[in-house]
Amino acid sequence: MSDHTASYYAATANDDTRHPELEGEISADVCVIGGGFTGISSALHLAEKGYDVVLIEGERVGWGASGRNGGQICTAFNKSMGDIEKLVGKEGADAMWAVEIAAKDMIRERVEGHKIDCDLTWGYLHAATKPSHMGHINETRDEWARYGYTDTAVYDKLQLEERLASKIYHGALWEGNAGHIHTLNYALGLARAAKEAGVRFFEDSHVTKIDKGPSPRVSTAKGIVKAKFVVAAGNAYLGKLLPYLYHRVMPVGSFVLATKPLGEDRAHSLIRDDDCVCSSDNIVDYYRLSKDGRMLFGGRANYTGYEPADLFSYMRPRMLKVFPQLADAQLDYCWGGNLAITLDRLPHVGSIDGNIFFAHGFSGHGLALTGICGKLIAEAIAGTAEQFDVMAKIRHQPFPGGPIRTPILALGMLYYRLRDLLS
Repeated sequence: MSDHTASYYAATANDDTRHPELEGEISADVCVIGGGFTGISSALHLAEKGYDVVLIEGERVGWGASGRNGGQICTAFNKSMGDIEKLVGKEGADAMWAVEIAAKDMIRERVEGHKIDCDLTWGYLHAATKPSHMGHINETRDEWARYGYTDTAVYDKLQLEERLASKIYHGALWEGNAGHIHTLNYALGLARAAKEAGVRFFEDSHVTKIDKGPSPRVSTAKGIVKAKFVVAAGNAYLGKLLPYLYHRVMPVGSFVLATKPLGEDRAHSLIRDDDCVCSSDNIVDYYRLSKDGRMLFGGRANYTGYEPADLFSYMRPRMLKVFPQLADAQLDYCWGGNLAITLDRLPHVGSIDGNIFFAHGFSGHGLALTGICGKLIAEAIAGTAEQFDVMAKIRHQPFPGGPIRTPILALGMLYYRLRDLLS
């Protein structure tokens, strides 16, 4: 029987519901593959529309990136709106911006509407690690203002140091409508809401085959689901079930370190206003405080596919570079997992044969975007695909290299890591 990866999130999960393994042959209107945010959101929205939905998870609900990530709710995509305008035009960019804003609103609405206990906190700092990065900080603030988003402020180095007890930054962009969350408890809360809406969940049920056709069939080791529609929501863990999708995303490892509780005074001496923080490096650091006063420090993206043998030793120096005053802090948990990136760093959304829908490759911005993309998939299945089509129009190229694409990407990211060190 599967369990969650050992982590701060797993240790403080507030729901230990287990779901049965799929056995035998069943039917549904929609079969959702993957028990993370995209899959649960799709299932919940479809059930609310009256569809009979089955969700299949290979491990446990929230087992993948949805239950292990840094918990940061980001604004915008992993690409500037100016670049997005070049891809889809101003009208398309306006529609994508509306999707992004709705994504954050949805988190607030789901947490409040379903009474999900997940430590939702607002406030986000984009911290500049180089003086030259302040130009991009100001450009981002101005660009967002053109789209009507003005809940922001730019801090210089001294202003930032009043809020963040680190000397390595040169300023920051603060925003009020982004923040952080206990990511596993949010996933479990959404799953509870979906189950109450009628979704049938199955865990420990790895999908072995998807048979396409007018009535797709999804097979596991012990069962089959016959459905009218399939939602492929495995993201970095979908594997080669659908080769068209496999070639357009790459799994990337990321890691999080959790200290033991620091005490309220010490914790908030580090991050005064309980904001979450993300650095402006090419290989970013991201960190925040937990509800019980731990430092949760993430980053050190790994493109090789291998997890370091000693994660504590791998992550601790990075944390101490930002907060040398934590040299005496006791460490409690360190864990990793895979997220999925696309070549252009925009989510890959679309359908295959008109009845297999997918959304993946959120490229580090998935906590909010997964939920809204689940809603767009549900709308498209129900026949209202305007916003879905805006996302689906973006043409995504496969990663180059075929069987050697992983070492090629690892070499490319080594270049960016060297740029961070030398610039």
